Amino acid sequence: MQELEGKIALVAGAGCINGGMVNGRATAITFAREGATVICADIDAEFAARTVAMIREEGLSATSVRLDITDESAVTRVVDDIVEEHGRVDIPDNNVGIASVGGVTDLAPEEWDRVFRVNVTGAFSTMRHVIPHILKTGGGSIVNISSLAGIRWSGVPYASYYASKAALNHLSRTTAAEFAAAGVRVNLVLPGSMATPMVTHVSGLASAYSSDDVEGMMRTRDRQVPIGHMGDAWDVANAALFLASDRAKYVTGLELVVDGGLSLGVGAVHNSTE
Repeated sequence: MQELEGKIALVAGAGCINGGMVNGRATAITFAREGATVICADIDAEFAARTVAMIREEGLSATSVRLDITDESAVTRVVDDIVEEHGRVDIPDNNVGIASVGGVTDLAPEEWDRVFRVNVTGAFSTMRHVIPHILKTGGGSIVNISSLAGIRWSGVPYASYYASKAALNHLSRTTAAEFAAAGVRVNLVLPGSMATPMVTHVSGLASAYSSDDVEGMMRTRDRQVPIGHMGDAWDVANAALFLASDRAKYVTGLELVVDGGLSLGVGAVHNSTE
């Protein structure tokens, strides 16, 4: 039996800027393959529509919607529209996140604010407007995509990313505690080093790895992982699927680390890409 058969899932951040496979797109496809009706939301409607096209090519069910997760009125409208059409929202999955290189002494305050609006306030707004509907239907599963950077130093100075992901972690845990008795589960996926398009588009990230180009940075990131290589978007999607499904019906407030052993602190793996 499909893990999410008959469920209604809202995947925020389901598009991709360059046609590649990001966490949100992979999650939307995975949820659809497991029987969910998926609403693919993204700040760029065209990118969301491309994900829907990929899902429909497999004969599965999905629709797209433009959503700026930092606009609370837009979040309200999208959630209300989903409930009006489908009667409920069972699985909100928040894959929206940005990173900006810069430590506390050189990051512009406005950039700090921008990262927090996307990474924390966006998830707050989604949960704020989805949870009342979940309560009416007797339960659901919220999955927020955080980062290993929310619990440890990664070697890259991006203060706003560290702090915002840590805030998202604690917001999710405390929301899980508040609504556990009402059947609302809230969990997190914490990806480590992932080979996704987001990594290649973060300005200044390659130089933070002392690399002259993106390819060199990616090789360095591979060598840092004990398994010997970075993960991909499907690794995140599969973790999200577990947390969204009834297999995790007794799991809430969890930070599920998906990092190839990076958080074990065993040091770099040399010659892993030879």
